[in-house]
Amino acid sequence: MKVCVVGGAGYIGSHTVYELIDAGHEVVVVDNLSTGLKDAVHKDALFYEGDITDFAALDKIIADENRKKPFDVVMHFAAKIVVPESVKNPSLYYYNNVEGVRTLLDVMVKHNIKNIIFSSTAAVYGKAKDGVCTEESETKPINPYGETKLASEKMIGWFAHAYGMNYCIFRYFNVAGAHKTLEIGLLRDHLTHIVPVTIQTALGIREKMTVFGDDYDTFDGTCVRDYIHVSDIAYAHVLGMEHIANKNVSVIINLGSNQGFSVKNIISEVEKHYPVNHEYGARREGDPAKLIASNKRAKEILGWTPKRDLSEIILSDLEFRKKHKK
Repeated sequence: MKVCVVGGAGYIGSHTVYELIDAGHEVVVVDNLSTGLKDAVHKDALFYEGDITDFAALDKIIADENRKKPFDVVMHFAAKIVVPESVKNPSLYYYNNVEGVRTLLDVMVKHNIKNIIFSSTAAVYGKAKDGVCTEESETKPINPYGETKLASEKMIGWFAHAYGMNYCIFRYFNVAGAHKTLEIGLLRDHLTHIVPVTIQTALGIREKMTVFGDDYDTFDGTCVRDYIHVSDIAYAHVLGMEHIANKNVSVIINLGSNQGFSVKNIISEVEKHYPVNHEYGARREGDPAKLIASNKRAKEILGWTPKRDLSEIILSDLEFRKKHKK
């Protein structure tokens, strides 16, 4: 299939491009490089610089490529994702994450592209009642980031109803790790994700890290999350794409491990390799105590389960940062 990956120079997008090409698909990447890196784009993918909110730019790229060979699928990875930033600047998040999706959908409708894979988030669930989310769990976000993702999900559903489109919406949790080649990983400034922050601290890239809150109602007082290796997430997108395109259906699927690890667990795992200089601070606004995923539906529909455990996630990210350490 021919696939347009919007945001394909970013962390999860670039790993998905690798998986798509390994599976024999043709890939065109569109990215504005605001957080992505052109060097992260697979050498066999065609790259265009463009912004998801720019209808004219997207329209031209899709039109030009469709003349060569029509697209079968569009994948969306072009969201802004930092929860504290979304709380401070909701306008930026609604514009990029919601208006950007509307623009992309309008272009798809114009060019009769019927399949979209949408990168969503566990943040749409907010504070799950027992901290374990199924696809039927109440969606009640507690921050603008989650709200923009939920709004985009609903918009995709209405577009699909109106224009005969298929969608696969993936809600995933904490994604970490690096590609087995160590060519790509989460390499950018101002990281906020706990795994790379902990590893940067262990490697001396950061002097110290802060654990935001140790008084949560969890087994050790720190936040508990579900961690998935980025290559496992990326491969799920290939399976999801093939599922909806071949069966002409739409699905919403959690991608998780059914297992939660605390911030202290992450620090302990990294400290098997290097000491981590850390301190405890106040809770961060918008963080639920526990959030892990049921992956029953992913198993049943796609035959997908994570292949890599926490130790492999940590080791791959550690080796990637050692290789790319400035």
